[in-house]
Amino acid sequence: MDIIASIEAEQMKENVENFRIGDTVKVYFKIIEGLTERVQIYEGLVIAKNNGGIRKTFTVRKISYGVGVERIFPMHSPRIEKVEVVRKGRVRRAKLYYIRDRVGKAAKVPELIRKKH
Repeated sequence: MDIIASIEAEQMKENVENFRIGDTVKVYFKIIEGLTERVQIYEGLVIAKNNGGIRKTFTVRKISYGVGVERIFPMHSPRIEKVEVVRKGRVRRAKLYYIRDRVGKAAKVPELIRKKH
């Protein structure tokens, strides 16, 4: 079993935990179309994180043409170039599945404003 763990440890990325649930993020995702390769930016709200070593994933939700779209990204995927935080969110839940039922301003997450001491 430690053989599998050692292979997984080689493929894991460092410094991937730069965002939290409730943050609005831009995911720079590499897409391969035939022979060409391009980077597509997927911007939305992080509503869930699932842990499990190399199988760690996060779910990003956005509204596209009035329809809610969710996409699950593997955290350690080689196709993810970077994850950029657009704005920090202030939430008190580990999973934001309740956002799915909300529309308009009710689906917003308040911004985290940190006080400077």
